[in-house]
Amino acid sequence: MPNPHHPDPPPDLATVWLRVFLEVARHESFTGAARTLGWTQSAVSRQISSLEGALGGAPLFDRLPRGVRLTEAGRVLVPYAETVAGALRGAVRELAALREVAGGRLRFGAFPTADAALVPHALGAFRTRHPGVRVSREEGLTPSLLDRLTEGRLDLAVVSTTGGAPLSAYALHHLLDESLYVAVPAAHPLVGEGGGPVRLGRLADADWISGSPRPEGTLLDAALRQGFRPRIAHVVGEWTAKQGYVAAGLGVALVPALAAASVRPDVVLLPVLDEGAPARAVYAATLRGRSPSPAVEAFLRALREAGSRIPRTPHPVA
Repeated sequence: MPNPHHPDPPPDLATVWLRVFLEVARHESFTGAARTLGWTQSAVSRQISSLEGALGGAPLFDRLPRGVRLTEAGRVLVPYAETVAGALRGAVRELAALREVAGGRLRFGAFPTADAALVPHALGAFRTRHPGVRVSREEGLTPSLLDRLTEGRLDLAVVSTTGGAPLSAYALHHLLDESLYVAVPAAHPLVGEGGGPVRLGRLADADWISGSPRPEGTLLDAALRQGFRPRIAHVVGEWTAKQGYVAAGLGVALVPALAAASVRPDVVLLPVLDEGAPARAVYAATLRGRSPSPAVEAFLRALREAGSRIPRTPHPVA
């Protein structure tokens, strides 16, 4: 008697046997099946015999003078064989769609300023080329994006070196090195000097607007590297709100190149003089040791293309 707690394992079935079985059932003839398959009749007969043996020996066809007919066992097997064959055809189609980036999914995240220009341009190009891919997007700061990537909730994360998040555990695909701008009111004295690159030290006594009460781990690390600790007068997280504070003369703010295109007319961006390494690097991060899907590889190409259009050399923006 079968033990319900330890069921008998299923028989080892070759899928070619099921394919041959379905062809014989369709043609009701070994000869007709052999013609369709491009085999000999004896080869088809051997495959059916092997399948019958694997299933316990019961005949699947009655051999008649003219052709064959399904036995009761054969009629029971037909829907199962069709299900297996259909599932395999579906798997082949889905795998082909993945290879051609005509299907599948892409789950990615990006830090906020990457959404100003880099991500929209890349995503627009990707959707035009691969409309069949299901895309989902999340926004967050680099540390939380990396956590989601590690947990398997994202396939790719657009991250930056701001904040010093540990990146060594990830495969990093370099997108761009960002320059910095300082946002000042349109009437600021520095604007009258021609809008050329400025040293941050000239703004050491200014009030600063930042997304954090401390400069460490933010873009204002650049000020620390230049020997002064900026006085943060207003903590404002969202970039358009920061512009409002700058326009009102309440302070100045650092702006990365990714956000430089979205400036209001009463704010002027002055390029910060690059006195060493770029302010920050931007990467697409994937899990180290895990093969990226074709959709991820295609999105990486779109991100690199979009990144190549971000200005590398600071220039005045008014």
